[in-house]
Amino acid sequence: MSFGGIGDREVAEGLRSRVLLAPPIQDSGVVWVHQLIGSEVLDASGTRLGVVAAVDANPASDLLVLEDGGLVPMCFMTRQSAGTVVVDIPAGLLD
Repeated sequence: MSFGGIGDREVAEGLRSRVLLAPPIQDSGVVWVHQLIGSEVLDASGTRLGVVAAVDANPASDLLVLEDGGLVPMCFMTRQSAGTVVVDIPAGLLD
């Protein structure tokens, strides 16, 4: 990573403990964790599976942690819109 106007390590060291800001990333294809928390999770047929309480980092696929403790790998997420996440999970995953 680099910042404009910061040409070497000594200059960068002078910025230690400072807050650096950048413009927000505008990418409609990106899903941010804060957008998922509190979202209702539905399966492909529209059945309510729960509400996202957290997102846990996992090497294979990040996990949607449901309020009841259920774990849904994000690789099964098919779409997300304001307040709703649709997943296509294998039978028995949440049993």
